[in-house]
This record gives sequence, structure tokens and C-alpha cells, in this order.
Amino acid sequence: MGNTIPPDPKATAMTLLMDTPTTALTTPPADVSEWVNSWAEILTPTDIVWCDGSARERNELIELMQSTGTIEALNPDLRPYSFVARSEPTDVARVESRTFVCSESEDDAGPTNNWMAPDDMRAELLELSQGAMAGRTMYVVPFSMGPIDSPMARYGVQITDSPYVVVSLHLMVRVSNRILNAISGGANWVKCFHTVGAPLAEGEKDVAWPCNDTKYISHFPESREIWSFGSAYGGNALLPKKAFALRIASVMARDEGWLAEHMLLVRITSPEGKRYHMVAAFPSACGKTNFAMMQPSLPGWTVETLGDDISWLAVDDSGNLRAINPEAGFFGVAPGTSTSTNPVAMDTLWGNTIFTNVAVTEDGDVWWEGMSKPAPTGLTNWRGEAHNPESGDPAAHPNARFTVGIEQCPSLAEDWDNPEGVVIDAIIFGGRRSDTVPLVMEARDWDHGVYLGATVASEKTAAAEGTVGELRRDPFAMLPFAGYHMGDYMAHWLSIGETLRAGGKMPRIFQVNWFQKDDNGRFIWPGFGDNIRVVEWMVKRIEGHVGVNDTALGLTPHTADIDIDAADIDEDTLAGLLSVNPAKASADVDASSEFLESFGSKLPEGIRRQLDHARAKLQA
Repeated sequence: MGNTIPPDPKATAMTLLMDTPTTALTTPPADVSEWVNSWAEILTPTDIVWCDGSARERNELIELMQSTGTIEALNPDLRPYSFVARSEPTDVARVESRTFVCSESEDDAGPTNNWMAPDDMRAELLELSQGAMAGRTMYVVPFSMGPIDSPMARYGVQITDSPYVVVSLHLMVRVSNRILNAISGGANWVKCFHTVGAPLAEGEKDVAWPCNDTKYISHFPESREIWSFGSAYGGNALLPKKAFALRIASVMARDEGWLAEHMLLVRITSPEGKRYHMVAAFPSACGKTNFAMMQPSLPGWTVETLGDDISWLAVDDSGNLRAINPEAGFFGVAPGTSTSTNPVAMDTLWGNTIFTNVAVTEDGDVWWEGMSKPAPTGLTNWRGEAHNPESGDPAAHPNARFTVGIEQCPSLAEDWDNPEGVVIDAIIFGGRRSDTVPLVMEARDWDHGVYLGATVASEKTAAAEGTVGELRRDPFAMLPFAGYHMGDYMAHWLSIGETLRAGGKMPRIFQVNWFQKDDNGRFIWPGFGDNIRVVEWMVKRIEGHVGVNDTALGLTPHTADIDIDAADIDEDTLAGLLSVNPAKASADVDASSEFLESFGSKLPEGIRRQLDHARAKLQA
């Protein structure tokens, strides 16, 4: 595959023992053992268990969690080998206010990250962690981000005292002793420390969901470490997820010359059988999972899922931009998912799934808002109480989740785990805007595409904090996840463009907006499977079959070039979705400029040029 993400220079053992899913471990790697032992002295666990990723291990942990009340089995006739967990009500989501990037320099963390000096953070967390695993078992979980035999993969080891976390990691990433064998051979690895921060005194009865009121999720970019204290939930505790795959990996990518991105990854196949691979970055509530599992409405087109959340991209020796999905499972938001909005996701959840903070029906199945109407009677809500429909409270928590292995996805591409990844033909950015931004635009060139990514914005929904309709800028959908200064992050994207230009193979960059509304507040574009109509236009552009209108914001389609046959939209309405209102566009450029200037001297000159160009186009 060429160079792709530059292979770890110490990863000489990457191909060891790749023919078996797990291997017997006689002696753990010395550096991992030293790290585990150093934490054991601080945390004082009762036992230490080295995990191997086996089915037997998962079954034993599930039985343990059932005995402690952490999970309950669902009806095996309706949802085989599936379970529901109910978290402590104060531990239900990522806690961005308690998430820190502890770079050596505060300037490197930038204005979009919380920062604390590394020594100060370590001192505070070490004090909190004294005896924090007393009465509990420390689990040592070796994992790979990406196919284990891929030059694009990276390794990590997480220690945790939460069986819920271990089982979730089984579903989300590749847990195996093979990683420890590779580390024994010299491969670098990321150190992931996690504790729920709830020690047990001798004879003390445990609770179903142990956690601590004090929470920290701290990242140390230079030493490639993650320290997490106090939470057992989601990205706070599943450290390979956002913490490693984005915050730490984005720093690794900057240092090594690749990209770690909050992007879905799909394969589009035309009626003629030609394949195209696309990545897309959408902020929350902008249709990311629906796109990753799209069922196209246009005959002859297919969409295959390669990943729904994170992509790692790098330029290979031939000048192509390639991508892999570093994960191996889905950790999705349940509310709003239904057979009408995402039938593929619903089919994926047929069994072998851990549900968290969903409601449970009288017959022992799961339910959440948006799954069906009306709600079933006799629900048990996410707190484990009888649901009162008159209360106005949701039965499932708005951030209720499902965790399931990716190989259950019906739309999964057969070669999704290809260690060489796939060559990317198009990069798509998208936000949620009721007006201003057209249905689809193409960037004029790579630098303009980076500008479009840098100015992505979404209007807040009723489910989000803040004022409904308020605009939130979320560059590249990475605002909470970039592990270093966002200005430097944009500059890194521009530098990747320079590398691609040298090879002469540039992916097209597009921006989409499925969410324009009419005067009655209704969405105009039908969305879901009809989004393939926009993707088809992108393919026409890639193949050079259609022209464009050069607007102040970007290159937009000629109305006749988007196939709306049998779609619930007419040509005049489509023309309105593709139009650019100069006054609104000018106001948006001013708002984008104000946001970008918050990065000060670190804002790349290439981005400033794009702002100047947009203003000049509007004044022409």
C-alpha cells in the first residue's frame, strides 16, 4: 500500500501471530508490566486481570455484571444475547467541561480546548487515584485501532476497573493478546488509564453503576497518554473512542503527516458498477449515521458502510489519499433511530447488543423516543422506574446508546477490514442550516475545501443546550475532538493538500446542507435515501460530466443536473435550495471571519485568502 500513515518505526512485530484471534500470553511486555504495576501501587486493586478479547472472557464479564445489577438481560426471543444498562443519573454523557488537553504549552492546546499544565494535572489525578480501585479488579485491555496487520493501525492498552467498559471495548475495537505480542516486539503504544473512582471497603456492597462526582478526562499529547477518572460512561471511559482515535491520534497525525478525522466512510457503487469512496464530516444531529447506512432511492445505486464515525486518512506512495475505519463497532445514539429513519441500524441491533439508558417494554425489549408511535404502554424508563407518560419526561435518556459490533451491519462492505484501506474520491462537509447554505456545493480547490470545513456550522436543536436556532461553529466537526490548536489543525489540512498536489491526485471536496426549511418550518429536501441524488451529482462532477455555477460561496449544480424523478420535490423548489442569497451569504462570511479570527496569529494565511476571495465575489 505504499507509506499511507507512516508505519510506527518500532512496529517490527506487527505481523506476529496474525493467524489466530487471540494467543496465549506467557510473559507480558516489560514496559506494559511496569506501567500496570506502577498504577497498581497507586490504585491498590484486589486483583489484576490481563484481558485477551475472547468470547469466554466476554461471557464471564456479562455474567458478573448481571450478578451485580449493572446490566439486565433482555428477552432472548426478541433481542438475543442483548442487555440493558442503566447509568447513575449524573453519569450520562461526555463531560466536555471536564475534558482537558494537557500539552506542555498552553498555546498548543489552543482556545477550543480546556488546558491544565501536565504536572499539575498529574498531581491532582494521582491524589484522587490513591486507593481508587480498592476492592475492585483492575482489567488490562490491549487493543488495536485499525486492522492489526495494517500499517495504518495504532496500538493501545487501557486499564480500567469497569467490566462494562471491558465488554464495550470488546464490541468497539479489536481486543487481543496479539497487540501485547506486537508491543513485545517493539511497537509503540498509547497508555490509557481509567478508573470509576469508587473504591470498595471490605464487606461494602457495590452499587450497580459505580462512579464519582468528580470527573476528569485528561490527554497528554507529548507522552501519548490518557488519564480518565470518575465516569463509566461513553467517551469518558471508552478511551479508544474519541480520546485516542481523535484527540491523541490527531496529534500523532500532525507529527507523522496524516489525518485523524470525525468522519464516516462509505463506498458508493453506480449502476454501471463503478465504485467511489467518500468520507463525510457532520456535526451532531446532521445525519451522519443515516448517510453511513443510506438506502438509496435511485435505482441501481448502492451504499456500503465502511465506518460511521471516525476515519484515519493518509497519502500513499502513489499520491492517493487512503482511509481506514480504526474502530470495529458502533456506539450510536438510540433516540430518533427507527425503521423509517435508519432501517439498516435497526437491523444491526437484532442481538448481541449492549443498550444503555434506553426504556424497556413489558415483554422485555428496548424502546426509545422516535422508535415508534405511539409509545408502548407499561414501559420501564431509563432510571428503572415505571414510565409515566403524563410527566413529560422521556422514557429513554436523550443520549441513550447502543454498542454493537460492526460486522452485524447489513450494509457493511465485505472488505471493510482491508488493512490497505480505500482510496478516497470525495470529502464531504455538512451542517444544519435552515437557510444561507445551499443543498450542495463543490469547493473550487483543496484550500477552498479546507475553508468550507473550517466554517461548518449547525443550528442548535431543541435537544441541545442553548437557544434553539443559535449557530454553533464546529470546524470539520472536530471542535470538541482536536487534540491541539485549531489554527494549527487547519494549517495541517492545508499541508496535506500540498502533498496531494505534488502527486496530482486530489479528492473533490463538497459541502451539503440537508436542512433548509420553508416558511412553515418544514424541511424542504426529502433527505434520507433521496440524498443519493446529491451524491449522484458529486459522481458526475468527479467524472467531469456536468458543469457548475460559480457562486460567492462555492460551485453549485445546474438544476437540471440533479435527478429528482419520483422525488417529493419540484424543479422550482430545487432551484431555491441551490440558490445563494447575497445578503445572507455576506452576513455568514462576516460571522465566519469573526469566528476564525478567534484563532489569532495561528489562523493560516490560506484561510484568510479564502475569506478575502469570498468577500470579493460578493462585491462583484
